[in-house]
Amino acid sequence: MKRTIKLAVVAALALGATSAFATNGATLMGIGAKSRAMGGVGIATGFGAESGVNNPALITTIKGDNEVSFGGTVFMPDVSTTGSNLGAGQPELDSDSDFFVIPSVSLASKINDNWYWGIGMWGTGGLGVDYRDDLSDGTASTMQMVTALQTMQFGVPVAYTSNNFSIGITPIVQYSSLDIHYTFPLGFGGPDPVGAGVAQDIALGFNVGASYAVDGFTFGAVYKSEIKYDIDDVLNNAVGAMTAVAQAPAYNQTEMATPAEIGIGVSYTTGEHTVALDYRNIAWEDAEVYQDFGWEDQDVIAIGYEYATDAWAVRCGYQYGESAVQDNEGKGLYLDSLNGNLTNTFNLLGFPGTTETHISLGGSYAFNETLSIDVAAVYGLEADETYNNFAGGQINNEHSEQSYSFQVNYAF
Repeated sequence: MKRTIKLAVVAALALGATSAFATNGATLMGIGAKSRAMGGVGIATGFGAESGVNNPALITTIKGDNEVSFGGTVFMPDVSTTGSNLGAGQPELDSDSDFFVIPSVSLASKINDNWYWGIGMWGTGGLGVDYRDDLSDGTASTMQMVTALQTMQFGVPVAYTSNNFSIGITPIVQYSSLDIHYTFPLGFGGPDPVGAGVAQDIALGFNVGASYAVDGFTFGAVYKSEIKYDIDDVLNNAVGAMTAVAQAPAYNQTEMATPAEIGIGVSYTTGEHTVALDYRNIAWEDAEVYQDFGWEDQDVIAIGYEYATDAWAVRCGYQYGESAVQDNEGKGLYLDSLNGNLTNTFNLLGFPGTTETHISLGGSYAFNETLSIDVAAVYGLEADETYNNFAGGQINNEHSEQSYSFQVNYAF
């Protein structure tokens, strides 16, 4: 027990402040190096301690009586915008939010033949751009927009297993922060700069999952609760500056939400081969703030393959989820009542969670029965979206990603 507590403390200290640019809207496409290498699967594929956040029922797949995994992901999004407010002929401008380190630490322990528990801290999502240094002809063509949304989750998974059936729950404590500031383009009036500092909050939620294994197949299901958190007046001030200029009713939203998710999956193992298929639905339409910005529910399909021996493994995967950010012209959203297509401008300029397709590969190497490492590389293929903007022109956003994960596992 003392060793377990010490490892938990080390895990906590390994996690400093982080920011993440996410891939399924504002959530990561997978958490943990094994999951990310297989396209983000994990609902019906056991990854030991790593499963505490993906499907807590599968922490029962740890090797030995105890397992700890710790590592991180180097995340490098490439985001650029053209035509945010000045119309045609504007140069392409790049966001400087292009390098993040996202931590992942998990521990799981076997209590007896039926009960398992664990502890973990994971960077789970976020979104952000940084155009503060971009100027065009002396005018802030991207409104020098800076946005930063971060979420980190701490959880204690508990699982019960009997006769090939497992069920688990992970109570979640989520840390969230949000920052938005920008300047008005010339000729539009309004206060400069617009911003309200950084809002930070701690909120509660849970993940619950189940799995059943028979004849090489594993079937899994998972539900992740919505987590609401306070954002103070950060968004109210950002939108309020526009409502004041437009002499419109004030926007009043002091809560934001990490959306609920529901998913099912199946995997099949024969010899050294494992194939897995997951389906998840992310409920953006019911989540505070996202619904105001016209985000749509997202269906995500992930496919993964693994070839594993006792000493090493190779993995690959594919994931597709149609962008939650869609063209909102004509939908009558609140921001668009102030100025046509203001929602489109905010989404593509400040919150461009548009990437849809990911391909991944990775592997593992076991030095012995106790120590092993995992690596993964994920490439988000370029998404290219063009909508009408609030100035009567068009805004174009191009968004691609690459990330590299490294993880060390210790079983004892």
